[in-house]
Amino acid sequence: MAGDPFDVDDEGAVVLRLHVQPGAGRTAVTGRYGDALKVRVAAPPERGRANEAVVALVATTLGVAAGQVELVSGPSSRSKRVRVTGVDADDVRRLLTAAMEASQQVPGRPGNGRRGGGVR
Repeated sequence: MAGDPFDVDDEGAVVLRLHVQPGAGRTAVTGRYGDALKVRVAAPPERGRANEAVVALVATTLGVAAGQVELVSGPSSRSKRVRVTGVDADDVRRLLTAAMEASQQVPGRPGNGRRGGGVR
């Protein structure tokens, strides 16, 4: 992925830049937002529930335990940074690309998965 939405810190952990949309209809990695990864979580932004959902989504997407994912900035902002330990940058790149591609597919619809916009 050109211009990765993450950096590798001095200890070898991956630090993801995220743009979070809380209260969404579904939880998913949906694409890019500038230099960040855009994610949607169904949890509302109340009492840290959206942050917990973000940590769970990142852990699931990257195949790591939730304890390996730490919110390091942006607890009350849509712009967040999460640190993930025990992952390889190339694996992260591959898994994020796959997650974004999967979110673009709409079950039962051929083509690029986009809705509407066609001539009727």
